[in-house]
Amino acid sequence: MQKAMKIAIVDDETDMRQSISQWLALSGYDTETFASAEDALKKLGPDYPGIVISDIKMPGMDGMQFLRKLMGSDSALPVIMITGHGDVPMAVEAMRIGAFDFLEKPFDPDRMNQLAKKAANARRLVMDNRQLRRELSDGGEIMKKLIGTSPAVERLREDILDLGQADGHVLIDGETGTGKTLVAHALHAVGARAGKRFVLVSCAAMDEAALTKRLFGPMKPEDSQLPAMEEARGGTLVLEDIEGMTDAVQGKLLNAINEQGTPAETRIVAICNMQEAERTCEDAMRSDLFYRLAALRITVPPLRQRGEDVLTLFTQFSEQFAEEYGCDAPKVAAQEAAQLLQAPWPGNVRQLINVAERAVLQSRRGSGTIASLLMTEHDDMQAVVTTEGKPLKEYVEAFERMLIDNTMRRHKGSIASVMDELCLPRRTLNEKMAKYGLQRSDYLN
Repeated sequence: MQKAMKIAIVDDETDMRQSISQWLALSGYDTETFASAEDALKKLGPDYPGIVISDIKMPGMDGMQFLRKLMGSDSALPVIMITGHGDVPMAVEAMRIGAFDFLEKPFDPDRMNQLAKKAANARRLVMDNRQLRRELSDGGEIMKKLIGTSPAVERLREDILDLGQADGHVLIDGETGTGKTLVAHALHAVGARAGKRFVLVSCAAMDEAALTKRLFGPMKPEDSQLPAMEEARGGTLVLEDIEGMTDAVQGKLLNAINEQGTPAETRIVAICNMQEAERTCEDAMRSDLFYRLAALRITVPPLRQRGEDVLTLFTQFSEQFAEEYGCDAPKVAAQEAAQLLQAPWPGNVRQLINVAERAVLQSRRGSGTIASLLMTEHDDMQAVVTTEGKPLKEYVEAFERMLIDNTMRRHKGSIASVMDELCLPRRTLNEKMAKYGLQRSDYLN
């Protein structure tokens, strides 16, 4: 769940800052108030997870001095200035210094809400990009998020490393929920552009006019961001759901790609969700654009092709949700492990995450089974579970590996504790860990 955006309200008038705080709190913001700029500066660091609303006329450090301090600390921090009647020239100067916008007293609360929402969205984008850059500073870290040991995932990692070193445009396809956006992040992280801009645009979230403007401009002076093609210059532009582009926008994109020449100034990574037999990515795109983007191509494997990765992922997700909800992760019986392995998973990893969360919630209540969740997810699950699949030996080994892995995680690599809980002699445990490629060092804090 996304946390409420913080808003720091700075005003020397008690009634004013309390009324602003109450109004914004009713709109779902997490407000905090300060009677002076000096007090606010003690709290507002360069990565403050929110925005600032400040009066201009204040005793001691006034709003303009306060704004300069904030811009010197974090130039991307949105600051909305409140100005009295007749101080518009001062407000304009504040905008020149770096203020996000200004409100003139007496102001309409709805107008304040609109500005706060716009500023909060801008701040959230900045914070997300900073977090992404921190993650992308080490390509190895983001590659660790591609969890699994199946041959399909091993091939995916190799493809990412190979194509990451190339400089051409890339098409990523695969079923919904397989992690295509994560693969796009990883491609950027392991390549020469890792330190450059990474811009992501969802083509399905906008109509033709809005998408054209977002990608190519022109932007108005009051717009808070550059066109995506310019914003991502020198880095990577990821286009999610490219099949949602109209032919006209695809044509503009093709022209922009052609104008860049070779090597491309901005690398395009297109993500396509269409992989059904009756309608593919090639069907959904102009052929000239498709072949420009698909020269380098990655198909992300569906979860049903990843074998016991399903159990590894389920264990990790359920432990994360258990920690979030303050309870124990559900124990997976052998039959349930087999059902997890045999499920069709049309929603792939995204669907598995949902099942893991619901399994934790029902376990906390002390009721329900994983099998019941799978039956809810798939009307045809009973047929899937009862049909012949892999040999029993493979299911037993997958369950055994998951059980040892889960127990090692819980006991943070304590061999004695794992031996005691699983009733295994040390030699047997060592042999099984070697068989399944489990290393004690991976579980130590």
